[in-house]
Amino acid sequence: MSSNRNAADAPRTTTEVGRLEVTGVHDGHPHDGQLTVTAADVPADNAAPSSTPDAPPRWQDPRLPVARRVEDLLARLSLEEKIAQLYGVWIGGNSTGDDMAPHQHEMVAEVPDWRDLINVGLGQLTRPFGTAPIDPALGARALARMQEEIVAANRFGIPAIAHEECLTGFMTWRATVYPTPLAWGATFDPALVERMAVQIGSGLRQVGVHQGLAPVLDVIRDARWGRTEESIGEDPYLVATVGTAYVRGLQSTGVIATLKHFVGYSASRAGRNFGPVAIGHRELADVLLPPFEMALREGGAGSVMHAYTEIDGMPPAADPDLLTGLLRDRWGFAGTVVADYFGISFLQRLHSIAADLGEAAALALAAGVDVELPAGHCYSEPLIDAVSAGTVPESLVDRAVTRVLRQKCELGLLDADWSPLPPAFAGTAEQGNGGAPGPLEGSIDLDPPANRELARELAEESVVLLANAGALPLRPGGRIALVGPLADSVTGMLGCYTFPSHVGGQHPELPDGVEIPTLLAALRAELPDNPIRHAPGGTIDGPADDSTDNPENSVATAVAVATDADVCVAVLGDRAGLFGHGTSGEGSDAADLRLPGTQAELLEALLQTGTPVVLVLLAGRPYALGDWVDRVGAVVQAFFPGEEGGPAVARVLSGRVNPSGRLPVSVPRGTGGQPATYLSPALGHRTEVSSVDPTPLFPFGHGLSYTEFSWPEVHVNGAAPVPGRPVEIPTDGEVTVSVTVRNDGDRSGTEVVQLYLHDPVAQVTRPVVRLTGYTRVPLAPGETRQVDFRVHTDLTSFTGRHGHRVVEAGDLELRFSASSADHRHTVALRLVGDERRLDHSRRLTAEVTIR
Repeated sequence: MSSNRNAADAPRTTTEVGRLEVTGVHDGHPHDGQLTVTAADVPADNAAPSSTPDAPPRWQDPRLPVARRVEDLLARLSLEEKIAQLYGVWIGGNSTGDDMAPHQHEMVAEVPDWRDLINVGLGQLTRPFGTAPIDPALGARALARMQEEIVAANRFGIPAIAHEECLTGFMTWRATVYPTPLAWGATFDPALVERMAVQIGSGLRQVGVHQGLAPVLDVIRDARWGRTEESIGEDPYLVATVGTAYVRGLQSTGVIATLKHFVGYSASRAGRNFGPVAIGHRELADVLLPPFEMALREGGAGSVMHAYTEIDGMPPAADPDLLTGLLRDRWGFAGTVVADYFGISFLQRLHSIAADLGEAAALALAAGVDVELPAGHCYSEPLIDAVSAGTVPESLVDRAVTRVLRQKCELGLLDADWSPLPPAFAGTAEQGNGGAPGPLEGSIDLDPPANRELARELAEESVVLLANAGALPLRPGGRIALVGPLADSVTGMLGCYTFPSHVGGQHPELPDGVEIPTLLAALRAELPDNPIRHAPGGTIDGPADDSTDNPENSVATAVAVATDADVCVAVLGDRAGLFGHGTSGEGSDAADLRLPGTQAELLEALLQTGTPVVLVLLAGRPYALGDWVDRVGAVVQAFFPGEEGGPAVARVLSGRVNPSGRLPVSVPRGTGGQPATYLSPALGHRTEVSSVDPTPLFPFGHGLSYTEFSWPEVHVNGAAPVPGRPVEIPTDGEVTVSVTVRNDGDRSGTEVVQLYLHDPVAQVTRPVVRLTGYTRVPLAPGETRQVDFRVHTDLTSFTGRHGHRVVEAGDLELRFSASSADHRHTVALRLVGDERRLDHSRRLTAEVTIR
């Protein structure tokens, strides 16, 4: 713990702290992070009492159980000091000319004096790196010195938890930009995602960040939703397994993972951000909740963030049945629930279920929200007044503070020897205010070669070959026309929660911070012997520019370039941006699933040339492709593949990488008929009683390869199944089903084996099929391997007629499949015995073995 008690006579506001320490940009360069004012004096008689002159107080003794330490500290805190642990401060949140989000300026415009703010302590520091560009080392020094001030100012020396966004990597300048979560889902590779999360967490921990606001576990219900790109897929099993792997990786580095957004956010009407949700108990229990349950039970996630939306009129931030009854009482969650930014204030401002901020604080605290983010609007003076007036029991404050202090204790922040110096500075001269700083700028590399290599591996595995009429791989030496608004742009590589997209637009004078090759540059490097001509052919979401003032950007120029080529690669898709400033991203929802702007017209014009067209989509959601699929030479889908996305896609196009990605979300044939996912009962699919056919053009799980695979045989419990004779297992039993997979082609490739469950007759309607297991199977030419799935009957459970999760007796089918619509083998099962009622202790995953 710092012993610095140097005082500053002049008070500072949080705006000044932000300008000086973290978020300021001067003359086009990030500020160096130096502090010009040090911590306030703390009188000696304010120090925490100890049991003996030489021993630390019990709450600082790491030999004692966490619960005893927290109990000891809690008893010493005043009401104001307790409540100070329940909110954050967003330094620099109002430092830009434009809001990052609606309501931001009205929520953060009035900030208290910095010295007054921290003299009773502080719960969290909001996005000290992710609000404006700053060199990582300078940011780490600034954060450390802010922590020194916080520790010195409050009488118990309690540091703050620093949190950051980390969905596609540590969202700060000069940090690796990984593919977006929809691309994680496309890999069907949880182990690879876990490795990515380890790298992300290591970077966060290195500079002093304790909590990451990721992953997003919202199951996609309507692809028009702008945050589709942030989600892993439309299937709860895929979302759960991949998301849990991310949690394990992040938390293995000592960084708290925060599950978002609990719950229902992705099921809003018409896919509108913040839109009301009208779903039943079974859809909530069987589709939306399982990813959170798995990430908590098997991933051990330490924090949960409530959703903005409302379910049947009840916002989750004010719902004790959800945040306490389910999350804590039934699931046993012991971590912290944090508010999505401004979410508690929105109970008054947007949901209108609270008359004022004090009532909003009372509702959220009673429901189980422990920490208000990004700053204290409700959990500050309004909550103090409510407790003092007796309208909010102080016991509710104690409940939340206990959870916060427990987390700080587990992080080591309450230990007597805690230091604000982050691991990156260990052993250096950067020893606080008194140390010689030395050359810091550029000394911390958050985008080292190992990160970039993993970012490329993840991007390569995520590329999905949707269709191929022989146009791919590209022929060596052939003339290539590379056209489209994203052909020579990094825009299509970056999701909304990447630093260049989320914050970089506020600082156009600065570079992106990391190298992001465009597809044009990557393809020229990949195919140096192929003549490549480029033409944008228009913009992403604006009208085509066919004026004589800008002929190079016209459709006519693109058509001319395509006409003169052996093959045309058309690169279309999205630009991520916040609240309508993009075609994808938070608040950038779509009315339908047609390609943005005039990109459809550009594609049509290219097809009219007669030159084979390879369509490459760099997007944050699927788009309807039914009008062109029969006329294109190939279709390649990449979901915002990150800083190495250009080289990854180029290698797939050249054939150096054999594509192995599979769709985490269905691709529609037409632009309407939404919402429609594969996870629907029979009447949610094509029927004779409706003129709307929701059958996707490419189903969930679909993806092609440059080689051919066959699946010659199956076994059940080691024996060949007998046709017409279901294998009987008890309702509390398990079965092992196996399939052999052979690579019949002449090049190495990876098949993705998917196992689906079909329940022909049940007490409530069930999805026609639902994913129950999957694995990637790498195979050399001619190689055969066997895949075993060990499936417990718990995996067949669902929410039954009486609202409980049950396993019922009866016939079932397990289907070995290449997609949700391409079933290669069916294994008939019959569950026998009594109906079983399950709870949160049930089995959640199928065990997979490849041999």
